[in-house]
Amino acid sequence: MNRNFALEFIRVTEAAAIASARMMGRGDEKAADHVAVEAMRAALNSIDFSGTVRIGEGERDEAPMLYIGEKVGTGGTVNLDLALDPLEGTTICAQGGPNSLSVIAIAEEGKFLHAPDVYMQKIAVGPEAAGVIDLDATAAVNLKNIAKAKQCEVSDLTVVILDRPRHADLVREVREAGARIWMIGDGDVQAAIAAGMPNTGIDVLMGIGGAPEGVIAAAALRCIGGDFQGRLIFHKPEQRVRAKAMGISDPDKKFLIHELASGHVMFCATGVTDGSMLKGVKFSGHRALTHSLVMRSQTGTLRFVETQHNLDRKSI
Repeated sequence: MNRNFALEFIRVTEAAAIASARMMGRGDEKAADHVAVEAMRAALNSIDFSGTVRIGEGERDEAPMLYIGEKVGTGGTVNLDLALDPLEGTTICAQGGPNSLSVIAIAEEGKFLHAPDVYMQKIAVGPEAAGVIDLDATAAVNLKNIAKAKQCEVSDLTVVILDRPRHADLVREVREAGARIWMIGDGDVQAAIAAGMPNTGIDVLMGIGGAPEGVIAAAALRCIGGDFQGRLIFHKPEQRVRAKAMGISDPDKKFLIHELASGHVMFCATGVTDGSMLKGVKFSGHRALTHSLVMRSQTGTLRFVETQHNLDRKSI
């Protein structure tokens, strides 16, 4: 994939982040998400490529957002697939909390899992523990294997889990195994990536979250040599039917990281609110300062980019 696209797609997440950051702490999740979507769509449609949203905010008949199957770009000769979340951590942003992001992953055509907008059981780790996780194993077994790979004790590990009633049993298992737990209210893409980065204090993400976020996280971890496994969770029979119609022959399959995001992939994220990985948008008069991350699987390169935007000269 042409590395020149890196700067183009950073501009996309920057636009969405700036737009949604203006809604920080206002308590209106829908408005924050809406402005992020509109800014991201406008930025995508200024890039010279032919893009298809493979992982988006929902099916076309359910969400008038950046939906699965939507075409973006100017219609150029380069065909790329997108997995995106204009505002990852919508509730966080609306409440003025930490770690909300604007994220987008880019792959060659046909390289992202094509799946409906459902839930996903997930486990994510960094490079040190790549190859030792198993979604079918118990939390205790996974933690023992991760600790062995990282040459530490289970009690040294920190597990990030979404704070949801559905995770009561998982929380109990992790506590019984002896690991520490960091409960988060939202934003498991950021948490999964943090598990793959050094000096974040996070070793593993476990639990059930959104499938779109799972594919995005898998793409990001591909870039840094981490590992991810996921299994789709269906709450309605029609979701299984939809999954099969989208080409998933085994809806209960355990997907490995290369089955979720294969080929050459690129990942871009811009902080909306301050977090452990990226700083949030800062406004000063007619200027905005953004902090972004761009990664490429082809080279393993990570770039942190700080950008000062003159809002008098461009509208977002």
